[in-house]
Amino acid sequence: MPSGPPYRPTVWSLGGLPDKKVDIPITAVFLVLYMIGAAVHMTIFQRNRKRGHKFVFNAALFGFSMSRILTTTLRLTSTTHPTNTRLALAAQIFVAAGVLLLFIINLLWTQRILRSMHPVLGWHASVSILFKMLYVLIVLTLAMVITAAVQSFYTLRPRTRMIDRALQLYGATFLMVVAFLPLPILALCFAVPRVERRVEKFGRGRHRTRVGVLVVGSLLCCLGAAFRCGTSWMPLVPLTGARPVFFSKGCFYVFDFGVEVLVVYLYAVMRVDLRFWVPDGARGEGSYREAVEEKKTGPNGREEKASAGGQKKEARLAGEEEEGMTNREKDVERGERMNSRVESG
Repeated sequence: MPSGPPYRPTVWSLGGLPDKKVDIPITAVFLVLYMIGAAVHMTIFQRNRKRGHKFVFNAALFGFSMSRILTTTLRLTSTTHPTNTRLALAAQIFVAAGVLLLFIINLLWTQRILRSMHPVLGWHASVSILFKMLYVLIVLTLAMVITAAVQSFYTLRPRTRMIDRALQLYGATFLMVVAFLPLPILALCFAVPRVERRVEKFGRGRHRTRVGVLVVGSLLCCLGAAFRCGTSWMPLVPLTGARPVFFSKGCFYVFDFGVEVLVVYLYAVMRVDLRFWVPDGARGEGSYREAVEEKKTGPNGREEKASAGGQKKEARLAGEEEEGMTNREKDVERGERMNSRVESG
């Protein structure tokens, strides 16, 4: 009989029991990877801030990487102190909570693409309210899941534990839906006919590359969330029985830390600070286009100066925009030039 709370788990969970020979080296590697990711995103944020290019998502990705540094540190500590249940509980909470920041970032970028492709719908007040309600629901769900997880460690009552498990299953399912949500929204953006033929551009680079980066990032987040949700719904297996394969350490590190590291590095390499940039105060239809034009010329109508690295990057992205013109747009331009020659002749 346990001496007192918090009580140690009696069933298998994702990652299994602590194993110093396996957990410490792998967790240390991810700790270093998150430290590098945090340094890269903070460097990008500070360089952009110095040249007046505000993009808070790099700071948010830095914050996410820092939270994962804390998570991996807690896991290392709990592995070296396997009898300390409080450390194991703290590590479990941070593992589950940190990834929400990536989900919210993907949703915010999805909303920007929706507004660029369907300005009337994307800027409608009801759509904005729905997104804000979703963010509030995410925060409330997170608080509820954390409460249920903590309570499950401090009670032995079967009914209370059954309620806590039900709340955790709801949380895992809801978060999987949130991770998946950008994909159907992006699909609808392309499926629904647009009022205007051309997309209202924002940021730099091809629009299809921007969408592709977001799709890949959302798929990776969805992969991890779907695996966690699926394993949560599996029947509970006591620690006295054999550990299920889907609770192995390999599955834990691949579908939790592995996919997150890929997303952090993907967003740094693909320079989301340039591709998804919109200015402060953008409101309503046409505000993205006007802001991009002002960004290129500056507030006084003069060309803005940037660092050599920034100039090369923006020039490459500008080249992507030029190459991304559709054949129809090129045909229209050719036709206009021919007509002008005929009229002048």
